[in-house]
Amino acid sequence: MLKWFKNAKKENRTDYLTYLGVVLAFIIIAILNNAGLLPRSRAGQLVPICCYIVMAVSLNLTVGILGELSLGHAGFMSVGAFSGVIASQALAASIPSAPLRLLIAMVVGALFAAVAGFIIGMPVLRLHGDYLAIVTLAFGEIIKEIINCLIVGSDANGLHVIFNVKGLKTAEDLNLLEGGKIIIKGAQGAAGTETISSFTAGFILVMITLIIVLNLVRSRSGRAIMALRDNRIAAESVGINVTEYKMMGFVTSATLAGAAGALYGLNYSNLLATKFDFNTSILVLVFVVLGGLGNIWGSIIAATVLTILPEALRGFDSYRMLVYAIVLILVMLGTNNEKLKIFFAGLAKKAKKAKKGGA
Repeated sequence: MLKWFKNAKKENRTDYLTYLGVVLAFIIIAILNNAGLLPRSRAGQLVPICCYIVMAVSLNLTVGILGELSLGHAGFMSVGAFSGVIASQALAASIPSAPLRLLIAMVVGALFAAVAGFIIGMPVLRLHGDYLAIVTLAFGEIIKEIINCLIVGSDANGLHVIFNVKGLKTAEDLNLLEGGKIIIKGAQGAAGTETISSFTAGFILVMITLIIVLNLVRSRSGRAIMALRDNRIAAESVGINVTEYKMMGFVTSATLAGAAGALYGLNYSNLLATKFDFNTSILVLVFVVLGGLGNIWGSIIAATVLTILPEALRGFDSYRMLVYAIVLILVMLGTNNEKLKIFFAGLAKKAKKAKKGGA
């Protein structure tokens, strides 16, 4: 086994170590959680952490590997979350098995997000730089407003959907049969959802995401995608289809975000579309930037630490977000040791001046 590992390519060894690290982390956390050694607040964050890891790794595929700035990644997560919730709630009577419904919901969420990614990607990927970022930002906001207009219910006759543009209709207009249930109440979001997400499902999704992304990056298609990132004109000159490979990376990223959204949505009994706003897209982008563009391990660690940190700083009350911001700045500076030295040298000089002035 050791000989086989040594004979493997350097990139493959790195990938295997990534898989092994995630598996070991899951085993250790699962043991601690089952033994009751994890605080309740930390145990409640396990599923969201898995979701954010998938979001960070998938966005890294767009930003770090493909080289395009997307500010609407939370929009794909939103599509996956609400389509997954609808699928799970509508199938509750016919499929009593929670794990099976969760699997179906995640597949449905991934498919709907993939369709959204394809529709958005066709016009968006013809743009570059700031223009692409602005359009993806607009997409995220449009998705949020569309979901706020949706009223969805389910009964023996199937799904009932109302698109409440003018805001004059209510859930009663669905005319559900006796025993039917309302799934989405417009701006009030999804309420009364059966929470069926689990840490095990989150771990499996993280592993699937890593396998898909790392194998794509190491493949011929991945090399073509990185060639487009490095020099589009040179890549086109050797016959690389720009639209095809850009679409491949973008839709794959959207699909994984949709699956993460379904897992996330089924972890809460109440879910609002405002949860997936611009701030969420920026948060995921922060995970990617702090972890390092194209660095998968960095995305995993950044997503984990920065998801736990705000809750861990809750003891600081009103100062916790200030401390959180300071930590982000220090981590950002920490990516360059010279900048870190300059930063602390500047603080030292100001402290000396203040001391002299006081004297």
